[in-house]
Amino acid sequence: MDTLVAGERKASAPALRPVDASTLIIIDRRAKHPKVLMGMRHEGHKFMPGKFVFPGGRIEAGDRSMTAAGSLHPRAEQALMTRVTRPSVQRSRALALAAIRETFEETGLMLGTKDYGSPDLVPAGTPWEAFREHGVFPDLEVLHFIGRAITPPKRVKRFDTRFFAVDRTAIAHEVEGVVGPDSELVELAWVTVAEARKLDLPPITGVLLGELEARIAAGFSPMLPVPFFYQKRGHFVRELL
Repeated sequence: MDTLVAGERKASAPALRPVDASTLIIIDRRAKHPKVLMGMRHEGHKFMPGKFVFPGGRIEAGDRSMTAAGSLHPRAEQALMTRVTRPSVQRSRALALAAIRETFEETGLMLGTKDYGSPDLVPAGTPWEAFREHGVFPDLEVLHFIGRAITPPKRVKRFDTRFFAVDRTAIAHEVEGVVGPDSELVELAWVTVAEARKLDLPPITGVLLGELEARIAAGFSPMLPVPFFYQKRGHFVRELL
């Protein structure tokens, strides 16, 4: 199972500390078989070229100070602060906001609400300024925390990734022209879990699809346990948070 978490392995790679990162899975549950939004990465990328992925990336400074509507579910907040060094509500909040921001940057989709007008306090010079321009408050209340995975040692890049999920109804605005042949994601596709499994996926993405499917079948409650994948003594572990 050494390929559970994607990433180029290099025996001489230094012992990198995993970087905090977030991923967002948007789910359309209107049909009998739910669909998820996936994007194909540009072939020119050194990291996972041509793979189908969920949008996401690392925390940026503006994510720590961006205003938001609502708050994370207490159970999600608890799970996000489990098995981490120096846990804090602020860090958990920043992880959730990073997932929303990265999704916008890669897909043009803004997750949140227009019920409160434009956010007043927005970090200058960041993609969050577009949320103010379009009158969208990012909404943390609609996010589900559904998984966590740490890239194994000896990889050229390592991430401590938190996987969030949100219903498609949380899309408040869409900016056209973000996805294209010269963009990070060259195409987007709404696919069922069965269809997604036939795509060229990073291994951990396939694992999380299975977890998501089981979670939906169990009622998609925010109270469900959150799987945490990591490597211990050369073997992968699935722990519940």
